[in-house]
Amino acid sequence: MTTTPHSEGETARVTRILREQIIDGEREPDARLVEREIATSLDVSRVPVREALRALVAEGLVLPRPNSWMTVRRFNERDIEELFQVRAAFDSLAFRLAARTASPHDLARLALVLSAESDSAALGDPHDSRAASASFHELVIEVSGNSLLAELWRTLSGRMRWLLGQHDQPTEMHLEHAQLYAAIAAHDEEAAAALALTHLDTSRRAFESHRSLAADTERAD
Repeated sequence: MTTTPHSEGETARVTRILREQIIDGEREPDARLVEREIATSLDVSRVPVREALRALVAEGLVLPRPNSWMTVRRFNERDIEELFQVRAAFDSLAFRLAARTASPHDLARLALVLSAESDSAALGDPHDSRAASASFHELVIEVSGNSLLAELWRTLSGRMRWLLGQHDQPTEMHLEHAQLYAAIAAHDEEAAAALALTHLDTSRRAFESHRSLAADTERAD
């Protein structure tokens, strides 16, 4: 069946909203995703909801349950470790290539994202700050000029954005992004690759701190 442009727009909107809710923790791990309830809350038919859930299954954020509701994926320790391993390979290559190929136009686009991230961090807006942080990484993938890397990233982008969203130190993340930007602007490939791995270590520490705090809060409740 051919999908109309309107339907495509509805599906994209529902997918974006559900993705953000999952990344922000509004829909918790193992939470049921009931088509009828989501359709009612977003004032759409069940068709774009069904298509959106399929898209999120493909992104690895939602799990299908045979003869039952789909649920928000719960990432176990192995899932998380594998995500960090893949990010190490992606980030070091992407930032190295971006430093090699970035044009003045590319640098201007990266600077705009950095500015938005800085503003969000200064305002204490964790949602917008995390979104800008993810956009910075995604734009670096684009600037790298490697179409296969970009294709693979699209497959993993939902899980990568979830991982990027699991920390609450936006100012520190922004400062390291600024250092990465400087390395790209200087076309210093070695520095960009090394800083990418340092940045990943910071992300891991922030992630572990976030999870530890969340676990303490849960035990206290």
